[in-house]
Amino acid sequence: MLFSYNWLQSFFKEKLPRPQKLGEVLTMHSFEVEEIEKEKNDWLLDIDILPNRGPDCFSHLGVAREIAAVLNLKLRFEDYRLKEQGNKTKDYIKVMVKNKEECLRYTARVITDIKVAPSPKWIQDRLKALGLKPINNVVDISNYVMLETGQPLHAFDLDKISDCKIIVRRAKKREKIITLDNERYELDKDVLVIADSKNPLAIAGIKGGKRAEIDKKTKTIVLESANFNQRVVRRGSKKIDLRTDASWRFEHGLDLDLTETAINRAAYLMEDIADGKICQGLVDFYPQKVSPKKIKLDLDYLEDLLGVKISPMKIKNILKNLGFSVSQDSSSSQLLVWVPTFRLDIAIPEDLIEEIGRVYGYHRIPSVFPTAALVPPERNLNIFWEDMTKKVLKEAGFSEIYSNSFVNKKEAELFNYKDSRLIETDNPISADYQYLRPSLIPNLLKSVKKNQRFFGNIRIFELGKIFKNSKVKEKRALTGLMTGDVFYGAKGIVDMLLNKLGISDIWYDQYQPTPEESKIFIWHPKKCAEIKVGGKEIGFLGEISGKVMEDLKLKSRIVVFDFDFEKLQKIASEEQEFKPISSYPSAVRDIALLVPRDVLVVDVLNKIEAAGGRLIRDIDLFDIYEGEEISEGKKNLAFHIIYQAEDRTLSSKEIDGVQDRIIKVLEKESGWEVRK
Repeated sequence: MLFSYNWLQSFFKEKLPRPQKLGEVLTMHSFEVEEIEKEKNDWLLDIDILPNRGPDCFSHLGVAREIAAVLNLKLRFEDYRLKEQGNKTKDYIKVMVKNKEECLRYTARVITDIKVAPSPKWIQDRLKALGLKPINNVVDISNYVMLETGQPLHAFDLDKISDCKIIVRRAKKREKIITLDNERYELDKDVLVIADSKNPLAIAGIKGGKRAEIDKKTKTIVLESANFNQRVVRRGSKKIDLRTDASWRFEHGLDLDLTETAINRAAYLMEDIADGKICQGLVDFYPQKVSPKKIKLDLDYLEDLLGVKISPMKIKNILKNLGFSVSQDSSSSQLLVWVPTFRLDIAIPEDLIEEIGRVYGYHRIPSVFPTAALVPPERNLNIFWEDMTKKVLKEAGFSEIYSNSFVNKKEAELFNYKDSRLIETDNPISADYQYLRPSLIPNLLKSVKKNQRFFGNIRIFELGKIFKNSKVKEKRALTGLMTGDVFYGAKGIVDMLLNKLGISDIWYDQYQPTPEESKIFIWHPKKCAEIKVGGKEIGFLGEISGKVMEDLKLKSRIVVFDFDFEKLQKIASEEQEFKPISSYPSAVRDIALLVPRDVLVVDVLNKIEAAGGRLIRDIDLFDIYEGEEISEGKKNLAFHIIYQAEDRTLSSKEIDGVQDRIIKVLEKESGWEVRK
């Protein structure tokens, strides 16, 4: 924003530092001067004003106030006493504000016997230097006072106002106005206007209208100085795509007490320059008057926060130079500070401390190492085990997803969730968000449905909260999903996960649904198991039933593991039992076993392991076959059996002996046949 060096100088008796030096001083105190250039007999300073300082520093007076505080100078104010004469302002004009929340203050004066003419050269030069085009003395004085004080003003020709009424209201739908630059705008209810009893005269806070503009025939003017709601002005400016110097200032907020100061300053200049006669009094709509805020400032806290000791006298001088009023009890280390109404950015003690530090000079505060102790945060086991679990599954090729926390009524019925266990939301935003999810499974399946046409194999998991209408309303669950005929692959993933979490004594128990569950059961009846540790159930592993697959229109077979993560976390351990890798070679033998279809693989594995004893290192099921060559009601299971000793190399004779013992144990079972 551009500022005139000579204009700033006019506020002081003392000589200001040269422009370049003044720029350095301002930059040192948080006002960056981006450029300084010569303009005829003046210098222009381009100062970057931060948005929070717009209410008081988008003006020459505001910047002069900052210079006074930084350089410890006294401000000089011109004495302009108004010579009011003739009738009262309220005899000429009536003001009506429809909504006091949108127009916070509206101040008006009437000036008669105006002689409209070009402005004096000194006003024209200053306006031109700062990028404004001179029009006539009335308009130019309004712009001049805006640049000086920060308060936008507007002048209307009183003779062009219908019924001598000014009404501040919202525009009507498709209401039109032609502005001073001959542009036509179509308005609506989002735009605030200044109107008379018939038509809009100006777009409030943005631009004046052509209808009541000042021209050479104007004799009596109504001078407006108002304060409009910054949000209303911003919305209206955006709506009609028009930004002006006035709207820019209103959008950043203005001091409510500034309207009277600015209108009196403009009236004084119009009396002096345009030979106007100022009518008595004001019309002033001011429903909620503002008072200076009071803030208690603790000097000990100030010293702790800034890290430097500043004398109380210096602190008081800084605050007074900035326009604050200060009092102190001689026996207290606290100051009571009254914040002037033009400092809208000051609300708490820390704001005052920032002002004191800025004016005192941050460069004068010594750099020291902090003396505070660094206390390590307390370890959060919930986060630790969540991160560990996610890491293991991601390394196994799974992708983590985040789904919403709701299910609808149709899904609740499909998955056999009883109404008594569901938590219904009081005010759902749609039917799809009627209940809080009692399980992570439904939303994982919906994710597969949306993505199955893009991906062949899907591995996803979610670790999140579920909600059940019981004693425990909210708890964490871990659910993973794999597509394809991968029941035993999923079992391997579960084994790996639990081992990584330091959990042993894992076994799988075939789950037998109750008669009620059998009617609507989400798991495949032959491929579903409870996951148990130490005899206690911690989760389920199973293939999704055909009915659910059909209802959700899922193409590939899906296997899901579902854990109560609260239980999982309680039995997890960071301690890992170290087993050294045997230095002796292993040997592999295969067994193909023909069994009835209802025989569980886990039962076969248990018998092989019991018969083989300590020499069996691992058993892998690598094939299940049910085809034309297999007798009806039978299936073929094929296993790799890995033999290895920890203290010696096993001989072929020793391995064959164990293998024969296993075959004999298996063939003792009715209907079991080892295929040779």
